Amino acid sequence: QVQLVESGGGLVQAGGSLRLSCAASGRTFSVYAMGWFRQAPGKERDFVAGITWSGGRTSYADSVKGRFTISRDNAKNTVYLQMSGLKPEDTAVYYCAAKMIGGTSAITYDYRYWGQGAQVTVSS
Repeated sequence: QVQLVESGGGLVQAGGSLRLSCAASGRTFSVYAMGWFRQAPGKERDFVAGITWSGGRTSYADSVKGRFTISRDNAKNTVYLQMSGLKPEDTAVYYCAAKMIGGTSAITYDYRYWGQGAQVTVSS
């Protein structure tokens, strides 16, 4: 069992930056590939970024490439999402998720554990 807790969300103006953190507890964190997803009101939950257990490989949705950076610190059992150049369309609840097998994935069903979500609101 893995517990995930997101933090760092909030309200920011367009063009600003935020860093989300996801702290993990429970089973060994370092063996999991991790992902960030987001869900806007009335929309499906979409993939944002993923990172392998070693941190050696990352993947991003086209909509955030060049603006968002995913990273992890296995010593701290934490994964991060650095967001810059934020746009109003980035407004959503952001979730981190842990995937037990294989590398990164953009598919929600591949992830077994989920955090409770952190609200990010970008004003224009």
